[in-house]
Parts: sequence; structure tokens; C-alpha cells
Amino acid sequence: MADMRAFRGELSGWAAGGPGGPASDLAVRLGVRTAVLLEGPSDLAAVETLAARRGRDLAAEGVCVVSMGGAMSVGRYAGLGLRLAGLCDEGEQRFYDRGLKRARAPRRNFFVCVTDLEDELIRALSTARVEEILRAEGDFRAWQTFLRQPAHHGRPRQQQLRRFLGTKKGRKIRYGHLLVEALDPEQAPTPLDDLLTSL
Repeated sequence: MADMRAFRGELSGWAAGGPGGPASDLAVRLGVRTAVLLEGPSDLAAVETLAARRGRDLAAEGVCVVSMGGAMSVGRYAGLGLRLAGLCDEGEQRFYDRGLKRARAPRRNFFVCVTDLEDELIRALSTARVEEILRAEGDFRAWQTFLRQPAHHGRPRQQQLRRFLGTKKGRKIRYGHLLVEALDPEQAPTPLDDLLTSL
């Protein structure tokens, strides 16, 4: 796992404009064949959690999961000879299409989430189930306070939950893991399921 973290760091450094040699050398040494490109760390937590729940060791399979820190970076990851795959939010799809086209990388292994992955997970579980998870995790009082704020009145419960998950640093990452843990084995949202199936 430490080696894969090192490769992830070298890959991100190369995508930011650094030398590609160290990333290429590590890819060969570790047998990395595929990079899964995700917009942020909450998506990474969800993908790794679902893979583990399905008994898969992505690193052993030659798959490195990367949090890019935003959709506009996607094209920078082409060029090391790795197969690219990933998830993107519907609103960011144009950046993925443009970046992958510019890099001459195929788009077929990228799957689109309606709104974003948190929205997909909330719909898969139901708003009532997500609220149960908030209660179990000790976040229900904060959730009730959030709901009393005038800016959130009248919005659909799903939108309120999605917004709440992003209001505190680290909460989206924690719930990226927890919401996937709460899914029934065959309940994964289609984009997430399709991504893992493609790997």
C-alpha cells in the first residue's frame, strides 16, 4: 500500500508538470496498468470502499485510484501508457470530454454521475436511510441545525442532504465511505458499479 501511495504521489507530480520518469519506473515495478481518475477524495473513499466490500484488492490488480483535485486536470494524466478510467460529475463532463480528446485518450471507461457521486449514493440508499446514518454517526443535531437555516427551506430533502455533506471539512470523505458501507451488495449506483465492472 505504501508503494501505491508513492506511485500516486509521483503520478500526481507528473500530471502537475514534473518529470514522468519516476512515475513510469514505479508503474513498471508495481505492475500498475490502470489509473482510475476521480475528482476528489470523497469519490476515492467510495470507490475503494466498494472494491473492498466486493473482495477486490485494486492495487494487487494493477489499479491505482487517484484523486485529481478537480475535473480540469484529467487530460494531464494521459501519456504514461496507462489505461485510464474514472467517474465524473454531469456538470464536469465537458472538461473530461475536452481533456481526454486533447490527450487522445479513450473516454469509454469514464462513467457519469447525475449531479455527483454523493447524489447517486443518497438516491440509492433513500433520504430516510441517510438520515439514520447521520443519527448513528452523531451528526443528527448538526443536520437539524442545518435544516433550520432559511437558505435551505423548501429544497428537496435529497438536495439538503447533499449540501449538508459538503458543509464541514472531511465530512464528504467520511460519508463517501459510510454511505457505500450501508449499501446492500447489489445496490451500488450504476456509474460506480459500471466503473468497478470495467476494471
